[in-house]
Amino acid sequence: MTDTSKFPDPVYRDTVLAPLFEGVKTHFAGHMDAINRAHLVMLVETGILSPEDGARIAEALRAIADDTDIAALTYTGEHEDYFFLVEAELRDRLGDLGGALHTARSRNDMDHTLFKMELRRRAEGLQEQLLTLAEAVATKARAEAETLIVAYTHGQPAQPTTFGHYLCAALEVILRDAARLDAAINGLEHCPMGAAAITTSGFPIDRARMADLLGFEAPLVNSYGCIASVDYVTGFYSAVKLVFVHLGRVVQDMAFWSSFEVGQLYVPNSLVQISSIMPQKRNPVPIEHMRHLASVTAGRCDMVVNTMHNTPFTDMNDSEGEVQQAGYAAFGSGGRVLELLATFLTSCTIRADRVAANMDAACVTITELADTLVRDEGLSFRQAHEIAAATARAVIARHAPLREGFSAFREAFADLAGHAPDLEEAGFRIAVAPETFVARRNRTGGPAPAALQYALADYTETLAGLRAAAQSRTTRRREATTRLDDAFAALTET
Repeated sequence: MTDTSKFPDPVYRDTVLAPLFEGVKTHFAGHMDAINRAHLVMLVETGILSPEDGARIAEALRAIADDTDIAALTYTGEHEDYFFLVEAELRDRLGDLGGALHTARSRNDMDHTLFKMELRRRAEGLQEQLLTLAEAVATKARAEAETLIVAYTHGQPAQPTTFGHYLCAALEVILRDAARLDAAINGLEHCPMGAAAITTSGFPIDRARMADLLGFEAPLVNSYGCIASVDYVTGFYSAVKLVFVHLGRVVQDMAFWSSFEVGQLYVPNSLVQISSIMPQKRNPVPIEHMRHLASVTAGRCDMVVNTMHNTPFTDMNDSEGEVQQAGYAAFGSGGRVLELLATFLTSCTIRADRVAANMDAACVTITELADTLVRDEGLSFRQAHEIAAATARAVIARHAPLREGFSAFREAFADLAGHAPDLEEAGFRIAVAPETFVARRNRTGGPAPAALQYALADYTETLAGLRAAAQSRTTRRREATTRLDDAFAALTET
C-alpha cells in the first residue's frame, strides 16, 4: 500500500505544484542542468568535492540527461518539484553522494539564476527583432527621403515634410528604446549563484567561476539582493513596455493616414482584407492587429511589474515561477508586432495625388510664405504672419491652392504693410511650393535631403553600436557554453 502522507493535497498539487512543474519542463529544465554541471565543476575546482566524487556525480548527471524525456514527464506529487526529482534520481544512482551536489547552494540562488538565463535568452531575441525593425525603417527612410507627405499636428494638416523625415523620427525613438532594452539586458548580466539561501556559504565557493561558466559578466555582489531584488524583472519589462507604447503611436498614424478621408498612405492588397458585404471596402486590418497586439504586450508587461508592487524585500513566490512564465507571453505578442510592422512599413507607399490634394486644401506651406516675407521684405515675423494668414483665409474660401493666391497675397500685403510687395508672382509660387518648404529646412534634424542624410548616418552608427553589443553578448554565451562543456567533460577524464 502506497504511503500517501508524503504527497501534497490534491488541490494544492493541481493548482500550484503541477503547473509550476510544467513550466519548469517548458522553460527552465535546460538551465537547471547547466547550473548543476557548472556547480559541480566549481565544487571540484575549489576542493569542496574530491575529483573522484565529482566524476561519479558527473557520470550520473549525464546518464540522467540521456535517460530522461523531459517533455514526457508527468507531475505525480512524489517530489515537490523538478529540482527534487533530479536530486532523487542522483540519490537513486549514487546513494548519499547524490545529495552532495547541493553543497553550498540553495533553490533560491538557483531559481533566480535560471530565471535570468531564460529571460536574457528571450530578451536577446526581442532585441534582435527590434534592431531588424530599425534597419528596415532606416532603409525605407533612405528610399523615401524626398517623398512628400503632409505632417499633422493635433489631428490637423500642419506642414509638408517627407516620409523619410517622418520615418527617421520613428527611428530615433526605436533606437532609444533599443538602447533602453540593451541597458535592461545588461541588468541580467550578473549571476546570483553563490548567494545560497540569502547569506552565501561557509564553504570556499568561487562565485566568479560560476558566473563565467554560465555566461554572465560577473557575480551579483550582495547575496541578500541576489534573492530579494527583482529589479532585473521590473526594469526589463518596463523597458519592453515602452517599446510597444511608442510603436503603438506610429501604428495609430498609419490608421489615420490610410483612412479614406486622408488617404496619403497606400496599403497594398497583400495587407488588406475585403468586406463580406461591402465590395468597395479595403480594410487595412494589419494596422488594427498591430495596435491591439502592442497594447496587449504593454499590458502583459504591466502585469509583471504590478505583481511586484508592495511585495516584501525578500525571497518570495510572487517574483518566481508563475509570474516569470506569465511574462513570456509578452515576447510572443510583441514579436508579432515587430515582425509585422517591419513588413508593413516597407510595403506601403505614399499616394502623391492625395498628398498634393491635401496640401492644396490646407495651405500647409503658408509658414514658408511668412518666412520669405521676413527674409526678403524686411517685415517682422508677426506682421508677415498676419499677411500670410489673410492670404490663407482668402484661398481656402475660394477652394483654391495657395500657389494660385498671388492676388490675394498682394491685397493682404498692401493692406497690412501699407505698400506693394517686391515679391512677384513667380517668386511667390516658388516660396509656397512644398519642395521649396522642405529644401529650405536644411537644419539639423530637418527634412531637407542633406540634413536627413546626415541624421541617417548618425542613426546607422548608433544601430551598429547596438548590434555590436548584442553580438558581444552572443559571443560570450557561446564561449561560456564551450568552457562549461569542456570543464564538465574533464571531470570524467580524471
